[in-house]
This record gives sequence, structure tokens and C-alpha cells, in this order.
Amino acid sequence: MTTRRLLLLGSTGSVGQSTLDVAASLPDRFQVVGLAAHTSSRALVEQARRHGASMVALEDADAADEARQLLAGTGITVLGGPGAGLELVRTAEVDLVVQATVGAAALDSTVAALERGLLVGLANKECLVMAGPLLMETAKRHGATLVPVDSEHSAIYQCLRAGRAEEVERILLTTSGGAFRDRPLSELAEATPAEALQHPTWSMGPRITVDSATMMNKALEVAEAVVLFGVPPERIEVVLHPQSIVHSMVEFRDGSVMAQMSRPDMRLPVLFAMAYPDRPHYDAVRFSLTDFAELTFRAPDPERYPALALGYRVARAGGVAGAVLNAADEEAVRLFLDGQIPFPDIAKRVRRVLDALVPEGAPVQGAPTLAEVLAADAAARREVHTC
Repeated sequence: MTTRRLLLLGSTGSVGQSTLDVAASLPDRFQVVGLAAHTSSRALVEQARRHGASMVALEDADAADEARQLLAGTGITVLGGPGAGLELVRTAEVDLVVQATVGAAALDSTVAALERGLLVGLANKECLVMAGPLLMETAKRHGATLVPVDSEHSAIYQCLRAGRAEEVERILLTTSGGAFRDRPLSELAEATPAEALQHPTWSMGPRITVDSATMMNKALEVAEAVVLFGVPPERIEVVLHPQSIVHSMVEFRDGSVMAQMSRPDMRLPVLFAMAYPDRPHYDAVRFSLTDFAELTFRAPDPERYPALALGYRVARAGGVAGAVLNAADEEAVRLFLDGQIPFPDIAKRVRRVLDALVPEGAPVQGAPTLAEVLAADAAARREVHTC
């Protein structure tokens, strides 16, 4: 058994912490070589010491300076400033990259990891929404393997091992419904950021937790699934499943349905990506029939979740539509968390940005270049503040 050398981007976030838990529990399989974060210098330093990393990177120059002081005399290399994570990806001697950085900032380093022909566990859905065809082509050209870490797409990836791509009839993406799934619609305008961040089953970062409440996360995942699995959007169905036990399902053309089920714990999809194609023994999360005593499913209410339709819209539009959707949502969520707009305005602003930059009914676009993706991202961010 060969030990895989791990580079973890976004190590101080929730997925990053799950990744380090997995690595620590299987020391014969994974060796932590590099860690990267944005500004959390003290947390990163503590992680580097505990897990034996030889290199760390911080995108914030001041945070990097603090890390250098804290790590003086340890022999740990500290890279700092904008592009530090990208430099780490390009220089660290590793076999495996787990991309757990949030948002559009992860795109450059993900491309760089694929260009090195590495195994990449991708927990960042925004990269595939923004530039999915580019990433898939880069992976193919350089012999890289891209495995999704997002729990739903990991589930689909696993279910697809039961059949061939041409045998897939339908993909069923499950969703918890987020913090406001049972709140009266008349009260959503008064919903606070603190309330939106109270996810009923998962522990996640602020943006993805708010996206779960709007169901924008599922809109992004629809667009992501189209790219990852080559299934047209009309064959992807979103299903509300409050228990978060069935992480997604695949229906094959003979009527058989494969489901991936487990407790809601990110360590399982993380482990699947890190060890791919193997399945090592893992004691941390075990199956219990009591967890599966009651499983319910229903269609999501489009009035409660207007953001969901936007995912199908951008999946049909192609081109830079995904980049516009992601950037607009990222900015709108920030405005909501800062108390500048009410909760329902998140989806409304994103739709207005799409209307302005990617009008509905426009001709389907081909795969954009990286420069076109980044330009669309910047334009969408500006538009959110003016629409």
C-alpha cells in the first residue's frame, strides 16, 4: 500500500477539518505535506504542527508574516500573499490535492492541480459551475483524476459504478431544504442571518449554509451534475429529503435505482475521494438501522425556493452563465449576511443579474476560456450592487 502525499487547500474550513480527521485516522495511507488557508494563521499553524506539514500558504500577506513568526525554527516553509496557494500547488511534491477552498478563488489552483495530472478531490462546487468544461478537458488532457467531494455528487459518482453512463435514465439530487424549509413564507422577509446559519443537519461554512436555505446550493449542483456526469438538465430531479440520509440516487433505464446512504458526515465523501478507487476500512462513521427508521421525500416548493430554477436555466444556457450565477450569488449572500438586503432578495438579485448578462432564450454558448469566465465573474459581481 502506497502512502499518498496530501495537499489540502482550505484546511481551516469545515471540509478541511474533516479531511485532516480522515488523514489522521489513516496515517499509513495519507501523509499531510501542505496546507493552505486565506487569513486564519493561528489555526493553520496549529494544524501544520499537529499533522506534520512541511509547507503552508496564506493568501493574506499579514497573516503569512504572523505564521512565519509562529513557525520560526520549525523548518516549515511559509508562502504568503495573493497567489500563495497557487504557488503551493505548483511546487509541493504531492500525489493528492483536496480542494476545500470556498468560492471562485479556488479556480486557478484547481486548474493548476489538474495540469499536474494529480488526483483531485474537489469539494468546491463553484469551480465546476463556473468553468466545468475547462476543468474536465484539463483533467483529460493531463491524465488527472477529478473526484467530487460534495456529498450529493460523491453519492452519484458512487452510484454510477453500478452501470454505464449510457444506461442512466435519471439523477435524483437530494436536498435537506435548509434552515427555513418549514417556516411560513410570509415570515421569510424577516429572516435573520443568524437564523439562516442554523442548518438542521449539516455543519458547513456561512455561504453554503445560506445557499442551502435558498436552495441556491442545489441550483449550483444541477449545473455541476450536468458537467460531471454528462446528463442533460431535464433528466436531473431535485428531491427534498429532510433526514439527509440518502445523499442522492441514480435511476437506470431498466428501472433500477441505486442510492448512496449514510449518516450526514462529510468525512465519508472526503475519504472516498482521497482513497479513490479503493475503499479502506474506516471506523468513524458506521451504519445503524435506527438512522433509517423514517425516510421521507417530496418535491421542493418553487415558491419557497425560486433559486432552484436558476440552476436549470444556466445549465441549459452554457457558456459563462454558470460563472455569472455563482458570482452573483456569492455577492448577494454577502450582502444578506452584512444585513444590507433581506433574505428573499438573494434569489431576486441573482435572477436580475442573469437577466442583464445572460438573457433567457439567448443562443446556447460553447465552452468559455478561463479569461472569459473571470471576466463574467467580475461583471456579475459589479451588477449585483447596481440591479
